[in-house]
Amino acid sequence: MFSINLATSIIRFITLIPALTLHELSHAVVADRFGDDTPRRAGRLTLNPLAHLDVMGSLMLLVAGFGWAKPVPINPYALYRRSRWAVMWVSLAGPLSNLALAILAIIPLRLGWVPVEMQTNAILPTPFTFLVQFMLINLMLAFFNLIPVSPLDGEKVLEPFLPPSALSTLDRIRPYGPLILMAIVFILPAIGIDIFGWIMTPLMRLFLFIAVG
Repeated sequence: MFSINLATSIIRFITLIPALTLHELSHAVVADRFGDDTPRRAGRLTLNPLAHLDVMGSLMLLVAGFGWAKPVPINPYALYRRSRWAVMWVSLAGPLSNLALAILAIIPLRLGWVPVEMQTNAILPTPFTFLVQFMLINLMLAFFNLIPVSPLDGEKVLEPFLPPSALSTLDRIRPYGPLILMAIVFILPAIGIDIFGWIMTPLMRLFLFIAVG
């Protein structure tokens, strides 16, 4: 998604720690608030990145701009006993945390607290480049996870709104979710069908316009 160089790797490394940690912590906190103590018992109610980061997922994010963290374990039955919307809110909490981080990065950009300095061949990223990429990476994490395909958060966000007939269809295709996801991310773009890119490009342009005009 971005060219690979030292400055890009530094940005990704610094960004993924709060981005993935807060994403998973948000899942855990909301589940805990709905009465499911599974994340608490699993040690996921913590800001310690080591509890949330997956080694292979983090390396993939650094190298390819695509990665993952350790999923937060939850007990859907305990959540449904509290509210039929509980699983949806638990799932939505992660992407919302990344959206909040992206908006947080906009503040210093919009207020002009950092000079507009585009990245050149410098080894270290400029503050402007870092904040822009921090914003974009978190946007990608937020909206990518909202794709309604298992095992992403978007599937559980969509599920409460579906009629019973659609739910049965969702159950049948759920085992194939990872394959569908791989096709969306890797196979279809290779033949010129970049669904995620079509969605993300206007969103990124909108946030960039809001941030720097």
